[in-house]
Amino acid sequence: MKIATWNVNSIRARLPRLLAWLESRRPDAVMLQELKCVDGEFPFEELREVGYEAAAYGQKTYNGVAILAKETPGDVRRGLPDDGAEAEARVVSAVVGGVRLIDVYVVNGQRVGTPAYEYKLQWMERLRRYVESFDRTAPLVLAGDFNVTFDDRDVYDPKLMKDRILC
Repeated sequence: MKIATWNVNSIRARLPRLLAWLESRRPDAVMLQELKCVDGEFPFEELREVGYEAAAYGQKTYNGVAILAKETPGDVRRGLPDDGAEAEARVVSAVVGGVRLIDVYVVNGQRVGTPAYEYKLQWMERLRRYVESFDRTAPLVLAGDFNVTFDDRDVYDPKLMKDRILC
């Protein structure tokens, strides 16, 4: 199974590029992050026209995740089980080709010692519990944008990002 992940940073802005890429590469499944649109604005029809079904969990701001697949995603789950009423659209999971796909857009921890960093650690613990709730003998892929970088080559401006939690 060929699986890809892509932070599109606005599905509407990247739709022409995404459709062309899907038609040329033909992955079995794609996990998208940072949709920046609500479910009602998600381009389900345009994706169907190039042979893909989607499970989307949208939100207007910087969030939103979706799983695209050549087959209809099954057992779709949006969010983490213990998400509250103010939950952000950061996790969607579905079964595609017998594989549980979990697409995540992890919160940005900013700097060590900040409330944002503590929140990210708590959020990651919740994600760990969620992943562990699935059958350990069944195939599972956890992918997406984890808001971390390993190397200066991973950021557009290494000087600006110096000493931030992403680097």
